[in-house]
Amino acid sequence: MFQASKGTVKAAANFNASADAEVLHKAMKGLGTDEEAILQLLVARSNAQRQEIKAAYKTLFGKDLIDDLKGELGGKFETLIVGLMTPPTAYDVVSLRNAIKGAGTDEKVLVEILASRTPQQVKDIVAAYRQEYDDDLEEDVCGDTSGHFKRLLVILLRPSVIYLLLFFQVLFKAGEQKYGTDEQTFVTILGNRSAEHLRKVFDAYMKMSGYEMEESIQRETSGSLRDLLLAVVKCARSVPAYFAETLYYAMKGAGTDDNTLIRVMVTRSEVDMLDIRAEFRKLFARSLFSMIKGDTSGDYRKALLLLCGGDDE
Repeated sequence: MFQASKGTVKAAANFNASADAEVLHKAMKGLGTDEEAILQLLVARSNAQRQEIKAAYKTLFGKDLIDDLKGELGGKFETLIVGLMTPPTAYDVVSLRNAIKGAGTDEKVLVEILASRTPQQVKDIVAAYRQEYDDDLEEDVCGDTSGHFKRLLVILLRPSVIYLLLFFQVLFKAGEQKYGTDEQTFVTILGNRSAEHLRKVFDAYMKMSGYEMEESIQRETSGSLRDLLLAVVKCARSVPAYFAETLYYAMKGAGTDDNTLIRVMVTRSEVDMLDIRAEFRKLFARSLFSMIKGDTSGDYRKALLLLCGGDDE
């Protein structure tokens, strides 16, 4: 059965990579940059088409399009546009590398990517990471994390193994039936990454313990491990709802977590942004569009709103 895309960004019809490359070149030539022309064009093309434009640009002008964009743009708008120009797997690989190799570990990025990607996507990420950096992603993650958080990340990095199952049956015994949690058992179950399977486990857990899985995790664990466990459970229930929540908390309160906002808008725009918008509206009684509009400005805001693809107020 044909599955209609739930993304807001689709491949452009009557696409001509060379003509698009010309438009971008013109927008960056001479004094001043036509940011509007750049964003209007790139947001209206699929990632695969952007790769063709990049190749055509190299052929026509002998220059690297991303280098030129970086030279002309700045700040958050540049980060967003460069993200849109990067192939999806490569984008995840760079995000993970920066999360591990920067000053301190950005656990939030590890949690978001490894909990939400499909087993096949994780395999592709692991392979691409090795090719790009000649390093083993699992080893890098292990070198940068510890304890049960590390163990669960390793489980998520090995999507071919049957892993997460014991996790929740034992969780009941570990969490609700005795004082103090044996976190190891929490970490063993989340492994059979079939969302359908996990949802059955959650239902059984609810019948057995009288608690939703999320409640037990909140009560029995803390810190990065809790964030990761909750992310896995939420993604098993609904990936779009997980990302709606991620976006909301990136913008709620003082200051905006622009890195998270950019990462989610870039990675989900061709996948399930329409579903994320619907979940956002349901969960927070306001539209994603209105929240982005109130929280950002300039060309950065224009590009994000185009990726959002419409208002649901």
